[in-house]
Amino acid sequence: MSIFPLYWTMVAASTDNTRVSQTPPPFLPGPNLFSNLARAWDEAAMGKAMINSLIVAGVIALSTVMFATLAGFAFAKLRFKGRNVLLMLVIGTMMVPPQLGVVPLFMMMSELGWSQELPAVIFPTLVSAVGVFFMRQYLSEALPDELVEAAAWTARTPCGSSGASCCPWRAPRWPSCS
Repeated sequence: MSIFPLYWTMVAASTDNTRVSQTPPPFLPGPNLFSNLARAWDEAAMGKAMINSLIVAGVIALSTVMFATLAGFAFAKLRFKGRNVLLMLVIGTMMVPPQLGVVPLFMMMSELGWSQELPAVIFPTLVSAVGVFFMRQYLSEALPDELVEAAAWTARTPCGSSGASCCPWRAPRWPSCS
């Protein structure tokens, strides 16, 4: 049953519009499948669409992993004022339906001059609250405090201690962030 839509797409792609709209519709593919696919590829600029999709997916996956790991480390191992309030705000953003932000996000991207541009798709999704929460939960249990303290002595900065102490420990959780 689930393969029928794919089969119907192949049938519709291999015939012309008048034949597809007949009653009863054709259930066997026509002879024009490859010529129709080649024409659609050329007319719809599918090559550019594929490259754009690869760029967007790659940048978002890498940035989500990087930023979620850094934020998760900060929430899990660093002690600072307002940490719990900020974590609750991050978790609270998961409760807001994304549809509520479509119009304000469009207005913001238009003001930046990013309409019809890749940054308008990439920047709003550079980090996800789910990724931050997953990395925080994972690093709070998997990364020993002693290791973080030892890295703090050698690295001298919080960012340096994040990279030195949790780089080997965070790798198993990276696929769940992107």
